[in-house]
Amino acid sequence: MAKGRIAIIGAGPGGMAAALAALRVGFGVQLFERAPEVRAAGNILNLWPPPQKVLKLIGVDTDDLGAPCHAYFHNAKGRLRADVRLPDEVVAEYGGGFIGLLRSGLYNRMLDAVPPGVLRLGRDVARIDDHGDGVRLTFSDGAVEEADVVIGADGINSFVRRQLWGEEPIRRQFLHLVGGYLFLDEAPEGVGILSHDRTTQVSYTPIRHEGKWGYEWWVLEAFRPDDPLPTDLVEFCRVRARGFPQRVRDLIEATPPEHMQRWEIRDRPPLKQWSKGRVTLVGDAAHPTSPYAAYGAGMSIEDGYFLARELDAIDVRDAAAVAGALQRYEDRRKPHTFKVTQGAYFTGRMFHHLPAPLRPLRDFVFDHTPFLQKMVGDDMPVHILSQLAEIEDAEPFVPVHKRMKEAAE
Repeated sequence: MAKGRIAIIGAGPGGMAAALAALRVGFGVQLFERAPEVRAAGNILNLWPPPQKVLKLIGVDTDDLGAPCHAYFHNAKGRLRADVRLPDEVVAEYGGGFIGLLRSGLYNRMLDAVPPGVLRLGRDVARIDDHGDGVRLTFSDGAVEEADVVIGADGINSFVRRQLWGEEPIRRQFLHLVGGYLFLDEAPEGVGILSHDRTTQVSYTPIRHEGKWGYEWWVLEAFRPDDPLPTDLVEFCRVRARGFPQRVRDLIEATPPEHMQRWEIRDRPPLKQWSKGRVTLVGDAAHPTSPYAAYGAGMSIEDGYFLARELDAIDVRDAAAVAGALQRYEDRRKPHTFKVTQGAYFTGRMFHHLPAPLRPLRDFVFDHTPFLQKMVGDDMPVHILSQLAEIEDAEPFVPVHKRMKEAAE
């Protein structure tokens, strides 16, 4: 018998990870998505090793998922500012460590791992009532479902978050980016270059998608609220990439326009409390983050794993035990997510919102001191290793092939 009933609202990476992790430890799970199909929000993506590890543990096929990438920070002229060096053993175990892929590739792999009958499309939740010994979900068509725990995984505009904590403003960063991708006939060099001039970031990393090699790239800068939105994305990027190395300009020119997408960067200030009663949040519903961290989807995936571990240790019929488990989950996650989300926010401000007279000084420091190396190149690997160490591959999360190997030995 299932250990209890878990209802998850939203079928993005956080919702699917929470569903797969909860199923792994024996819960009955229903994953509700209001849209008629699950579609990737955005086009390009990078994943660090910790979410890759979680994906393996919750049963997602990660073989050939993305392209290996060694990330460097440069200035627009190609001068090295930071080298993000992961240990060789991490690079070997996680297919290059930092990998580049398309969001749709990740979604498809996760959807393939979700058992039939778990995902329910076109289910729009209109009301959540926590009555102590359970939670009632009322849908817009009047249908009702009961659950022992409800997980809000419904993104930055989360309905579940509003139900718990009321309306809060989204933090507009007044940054936007255009991202694109293209495929190649041969494997690219496993190097990603994140480069900046005084106002703009123009970057690229290799990708792997459904057996095809390629590159993803993006152009990111600040904008003013009254600026007109770009209509010709190719020209928008072409103009801003002038002065950057020829390699990234060639990638932009070779990208089909239908493979380009613009979006505004928004987040929210850290939420002091995620959970209430039998309801909690994961992913962007709890901690939406700027892509400057390359960790938004990754943190969502990690959330699902850690939440399932806490719920696995209790009897979900006990309301006090549920509240305690949800609190332990968020207390464990908040230091990590705070560091990443706020770090990404302030990095965006440092690169794109610094007053013009201070930009030459900033760039001198980045070009001629180890500041950026210490802040990004050295600190990020330490943070990655600490997260890997927290993700235990103990029962019931040990992959079947690893269990069989250990039993044989």
